Amino acid sequence: MDRLSTKARSRLMASVRRKDTKPEMLLRRALHKLGYRYRINQRSLPGSPDLVFAKRRVVIFVHGCFWHDHSGCRFATKPKSQAAFWADKFRANKERDSRAYMALKSTGWKTLVVWECALKGASLGKTILKADRWLKRPSPAYLELSSS
Repeated sequence: MDRLSTKARSRLMASVRRKDTKPEMLLRRALHKLGYRYRINQRSLPGSPDLVFAKRRVVIFVHGCFWHDHSGCRFATKPKSQAAFWADKFRANKERDSRAYMALKSTGWKTLVVWECALKGASLGKTILKADRWLKRPSPAYLELSSS
């Protein structure tokens, strides 16, 4: 049973940021320190990627483990109330992400997905190094970085 009223829960969920999240800002600051320059949330590209490196034709998505239902991740909890609603929501989010990745690939863009869990604690430094290596030589064309 939810401890919050329906109205309070709705207000709380509506306040969740879509951009400039803490994990996204950690990655942006680290990459900027390494000398990378990028555009953010470019809505003209499929999925509105969090970071866009246009000259390199590379994009980075920073995904929250809960919202994008990160398989096997301890941060990807499943709400017990309204289980059917959340199952549909997570499935729709995954399908939307998949469509965006395919659309980007079909137009020659390479994609890096950095999961929120990879930017927590001891994983942060390793993730930044892996992202830096991938940005210098973006292969494979699609890569996910996570702590799990």
